[in-house]
Amino acid sequence: MNVTRLIASGDAPALAELFRLNREFLAPWEPVRSEEYFTVDGQQAVIQADLGQHEQGSKLPHVILDDSGQVIGRITLSGIVRGPFQSCAMGYWVSASHNGRGFATKAVREIVRVAFEELGLHRVQAETLLHNVRSQRVLERNGFVQFGMAPEYLNIAGRWQDHAVYQVLSPTAGRTESLATGS
Repeated sequence: MNVTRLIASGDAPALAELFRLNREFLAPWEPVRSEEYFTVDGQQAVIQADLGQHEQGSKLPHVILDDSGQVIGRITLSGIVRGPFQSCAMGYWVSASHNGRGFATKAVREIVRVAFEELGLHRVQAETLLHNVRSQRVLERNGFVQFGMAPEYLNIAGRWQDHAVYQVLSPTAGRTESLATGS
């Protein structure tokens, strides 16, 4: 059974409720959000924007599901760039009620497989706050390696914060054939 699936318009009520329930839990790891963000209409607007970017090929927005199929979080491949770069960035979160139960690890494994096998990407990047050791472990369990530190990388919890930068390369990385000729 898949742990993730493409987000749908019908997910707005569940996501709004999850964000309201997890507001304090997510606050240290997320940008400051407007009150509208935590409403069904706010989540509907986010979903529609994400699906629009998905149609353009620049984003793959998924929800994370528990064993019963209920939405318990989100995982997204964003900034998908084709051409010689063939890369994207990944972000995710899992509800506090399901944290520490392997859902994030499974979701990351699944979305990375999609990135490489279905989208044909070469590289997936992810960033974590320097003190987010749990997320770093999830990444490392999925083959990500830290390759740098980005000072004041993202505005999280109302201030610019440093982030550890991770990447995982496709199992076919390092191949010698030309992407331009397909040989």
